[in-house]
Amino acid sequence: MTTEPPYLRIAGEIRRRIATGELGPGDPVPSTRRITQEWGVAMATATKALGALRQEGLVRAVPGIGTVVAESGGRERATPPGRQLSRERIIRAAIELVDTEGLAALSMRRVATEFGTSTMALYRHVPSKGELVRLMAEAVFGSGPAGPRPTGWRPLLEREARWLWKQYEQHPWLARAMAHLTRPMVSPNAMLYTERVLSALTGLGLTPEQMLHIHLTVLGYAQGLAMAVELESQARQDSGMAADEWMTSMEPRMDALQTPTAYPVLSTLFGPDSFDLELGTLFEFGLGRVLDGVEVLVEGVRREAG
Repeated sequence: MTTEPPYLRIAGEIRRRIATGELGPGDPVPSTRRITQEWGVAMATATKALGALRQEGLVRAVPGIGTVVAESGGRERATPPGRQLSRERIIRAAIELVDTEGLAALSMRRVATEFGTSTMALYRHVPSKGELVRLMAEAVFGSGPAGPRPTGWRPLLEREARWLWKQYEQHPWLARAMAHLTRPMVSPNAMLYTERVLSALTGLGLTPEQMLHIHLTVLGYAQGLAMAVELESQARQDSGMAADEWMTSMEPRMDALQTPTAYPVLSTLFGPDSFDLELGTLFEFGLGRVLDGVEVLVEGVRREAG
């Protein structure tokens, strides 16, 4: 006799609750953390159970709320007014999905479920998942820094780098989607960002190669640190704990390891007056040091020219 996998058993129980009306349209379903507590399974099993229900169209993700029962209860429905398919609406729905659940959750079938339609209907507007990701990134890069343009190359680079970091914070998947420096995504709006950065470096006596290398250094720094934003977002989803909650749970283990004898310097950083490691603060510190290096280069070029 074949034993049913745990994730299917859990999905079946949640499916039963939906079918009997115990969970109605729009009601939140048990989170991955709640599933691990209620059924005593690993986080991966809980995630797989919710994934199976999403594939059936029984549940959907709502940004800022979590996973809820889909309005159709898993039955095929006509796309309601205001949700008619278009490329723009598909892109917006995909961005909302991956902002909540990460890039790994994205599939054409999953986005079709959000509209209550077939996957083939999406392909009439977007030819592939890869193209959808490109269009999503293009939409994010469609804006730019607000306010008056500052004077001086360094304030201009700071403004552009901080704007980029804000996009990465709001859209944790974006850094990975744009990660290839040597094989960049063909995105007109992303190229406008590059154009703004390079324009800030014109007239300084730098060679084209130096200008491009400065741009890629700042971009690579922001992208690399932004990968931690995505990892933290995924860890929060998988564990159900914020970073400070996780650190609190690890305190006994950390206290056992961080002894003055074993780590005389490191142990001084985690005493009563220890600091909180915050990614935004770390970004600002590193950006300042990167631009300090660029300033040394710019001043050296000016001295040689003078």
